[in-house]
Amino acid sequence: MEPTARSIARTYSDRVYPDPWDKVEDYQRVQAYAAEHPNSGRTAVGNALELPPSRVRGWLNGGKPDPVRGIETASANGWLEPECDMAGALVELLAHVLAGGSINETFVPAISTGRRVDHATIEAAFAAVGVDTQRRHVDSDGRATELYPTTDASVLGRCLVAMGAPHGAKTSLDAVPAVVWESPEPIRRRFVETYVAHRGAYLEGKATTRIQEERPASYLKDLHNLIGECVEGNVSRGDRALTISADAARELGLS
Repeated sequence: MEPTARSIARTYSDRVYPDPWDKVEDYQRVQAYAAEHPNSGRTAVGNALELPPSRVRGWLNGGKPDPVRGIETASANGWLEPECDMAGALVELLAHVLAGGSINETFVPAISTGRRVDHATIEAAFAAVGVDTQRRHVDSDGRATELYPTTDASVLGRCLVAMGAPHGAKTSLDAVPAVVWESPEPIRRRFVETYVAHRGAYLEGKATTRIQEERPASYLKDLHNLIGECVEGNVSRGDRALTISADAARELGLS
């Protein structure tokens, strides 16, 4: 399951390596060769592996490429190829980001509170993947309160991008990320509940709810199929919106 070491590495950019995963593999080759030939210096290692000695020197002296550090951090937190509870927690966090948050240029994810999603709910979603949070815009009248991680924030953001979250603007997303469809039914259901809690508009005096999306029609169709799979009540699709019937809304725990 995403994220994998390869997909995390490819969220980085590098001036030398078009594919940052190649840099990870070169670093691993250097470490493996040095372990087998402990008396070899940078020139010998570089010549043996056809790598510039200047690059090898840093890696032999404790330096690590950024993608390697990111992969190690993700692994230490249980985010790398996650299983069971962590997989579900990451997919739920992905729903929060897609529906009510963003990932900025430095890969830090932030999630906004709303009528149905309070700060305690978001704190719990971050806590489930092992990070604490801080709040910003708490006293702002014009902006919703946002929560963001206090530890390993950019690596967590890169993991979410590897899972299919947009980096920056969200309007170009053209499908529900594959990791959601590949998850077991209970996880898909939790994704839907979280997504609709953020995006479902409250209609005064009505038990139905409506999701408006400024994304490609293919995304709306995919979202419609996903929600429809998780509820028995009717969910209808228009040009730019989904209407969730009162029965379906109740199934999803909306009041």
